[in-house]
Amino acid sequence: MRLTQEPVNPNPAFCDDAHAFARGAPGPRSRLGTLPPSFLALIAQIAATLLLLMVLAPVLGSLGVDLALISGVFVQGGLAAAIGISLGLAPWWLPINLLFVPTLAWALSFSLSPAWFLVAFFVLLLAYWSVFHSQVPLYLSSRKAWAAVAELLPAEPGFSLLDVGAGLGGMLYYLSIRRPDARFHGMEIAPLPFILAWLRRLARRGNYRVWWGDFWKHSLAAHDVVYAYLSPVPMAKLWVKACREMPPDSRFISNTFPVPDAEPEEIVELDDFHHSRLYVYRIPVRHTPDATP
Repeated sequence: MRLTQEPVNPNPAFCDDAHAFARGAPGPRSRLGTLPPSFLALIAQIAATLLLLMVLAPVLGSLGVDLALISGVFVQGGLAAAIGISLGLAPWWLPINLLFVPTLAWALSFSLSPAWFLVAFFVLLLAYWSVFHSQVPLYLSSRKAWAAVAELLPAEPGFSLLDVGAGLGGMLYYLSIRRPDARFHGMEIAPLPFILAWLRRLARRGNYRVWWGDFWKHSLAAHDVVYAYLSPVPMAKLWVKACREMPPDSRFISNTFPVPDAEPEEIVELDDFHHSRLYVYRIPVRHTPDATP
């Protein structure tokens, strides 16, 4: 199950701020690229709809081609997906832009009460509370990931692990049973997953804690292992935060999404449904620039 990759550079990356930012921080973005992804997706939907109604449909009509509703909504979705990509949206926005209007048209065909749409909206809002600005959807770690993380934990008792996107809390419960000699913590910002994780802990009385909050505002200094299953978008920034705050020789583990331009100490093949990998990074000793001229 495990594949170990030797680092290209036997001396890991320095953890001083300048070097970490040089390796991990994203480059400058355009003014449009600084908008929240939700606004960019809305721009893509509006632009695609206007392009379809004001340009494409009249041109096809002048050629004697009648664009049916089912064809029109999928053409709109294709245009929205293409515009979204051109605006720099992350790849996982592509199916959302592609299927948003077709799905809406399909749902309206059932003549459902508007109350059902309102209920669905609030459920999705509770489940994906921060996804529109964080670009981190809800991912749930597989059981094989739980088992692999358990093998990567320090042998010494008393260590602390933080799951920065705890989801439903399944991995925390599993690890707390496997290693009752350690401390396990999780943070989740989406209300619905947090409530379910809290209820799971209450029902099973697991030896772990789950907090509702933003891990960006929480220091990583007290944790010997930090686990993340987020998305490609925040990995560079999170690596900088780990370098700044985590103790030297501690471990940062990322499921599926590697840190850009940073060599992992080890790569673990999970052989699960998604053929995922764990990227294991060890926080090196911090180096400060030489102050002598």
